[in-house]
Formats: sequence, structure tokens, C-alpha cells
Amino acid sequence: MWGTDVQCAVRRGLNGTSIRDLAKHARAPLGSTYHYFPEGKQQLATEAVRYADTMVTRILRKELDAGPVAGLHAFLALWREIVVASDFRAGCPVLAVSVEEPPAEEAAPPALLAAAEAFDRWEQLLTEALRVHGADPDRAPGLATLVVASVEGAIAMCRAKRSMEPLDRVAQQLEALIVGALDRPT
Repeated sequence: MWGTDVQCAVRRGLNGTSIRDLAKHARAPLGSTYHYFPEGKQQLATEAVRYADTMVTRILRKELDAGPVAGLHAFLALWREIVVASDFRAGCPVLAVSVEEPPAEEAAPPALLAAAEAFDRWEQLLTEALRVHGADPDRAPGLATLVVASVEGAIAMCRAKRSMEPLDRVAQQLEALIVGALDRPT
């Protein structure tokens, strides 16, 4: 699902991947890589995060029209496919960038800012869907944050345990919370 350049960084982490590694993995000339990403690894990481954000946002917008549970199922299915297809070596590039130590010279590198924007966008989409489908408007943002944080954390646990069990358990609990939030009295 991801491009080969993105998968290389997702598997080893941003700090553990060089531009040379990315070019080799993508079977691209090193000079071309620097041509398209003249600012180096941070620019490439920023673009990878934006790519992931665009893909996830597109899927969420489409599926959330059917309701928050449908959006949750799509969000879970996306990450399940990536983790399983990579034999537990790949996860979410947005999370990967978020947990990496930023370069000492940058307090907030562009890739980290792009990751924060991605998480904000996903939370906002879920918040809006929860509200539209009957959740308490005051509780919807917290539940949306819980969904994103739980799924991202479960992905990390799946990779560590080499099992989809953490994601399955989180999925079950989140679905129950969402259904309960939508059953509020009017």
C-alpha cells in the first residue's frame, strides 16, 4: 500500500534510515532522490507523513459518512493490512515520525509538524462524525482522540508482539465505546 521509500523508513524509523537506504530500497538513483528531495531526509519524511495523512483522510471521509463505527472499521482495516502485509515490520509513518527524536538543531521539524496536523485532522473527522451521528458534542473530541491514540498504540503493540491480538482487543473496546456514545438519550 505504501511506496517502497515510505516502507523503508517505517520499518527502521526515521533516524535509522538514510537517503541512500531509501534510494536503494526504492531502486531509484541516489542523485534523483536528492533532486526531488533537496532538503534531505526530513523533507522526505514530511512528504511521507503527508502522503499517509492524505490516504487515511480520504478513507475516513468516505467511510465516516456511514457512521463512526464504519469509520473505525476502515481505520482498523487499513492498519491491519499494512502490518500483516509487512510481516509486522511496518506501521504508521505518522506515528514513526512522532516518536523519533528530532534533530538537535530543530525544535519542531516539518515532519513532526506534519504528523501533528495529521493526527489533528483524523481526530476532527472522527469528532464531526460522532457529533453528526448523535454523540454528546462535549464528549466527541475526547472519544475521537481515544480512538486515534488507541489504534496507533495498538499498532505498535502488534509489531512488538508479532500478533494482531492487541488491535483486535482495542477494536472491540472502541466499537463498544462508540456505540455507547451514540445511544445517548435525547
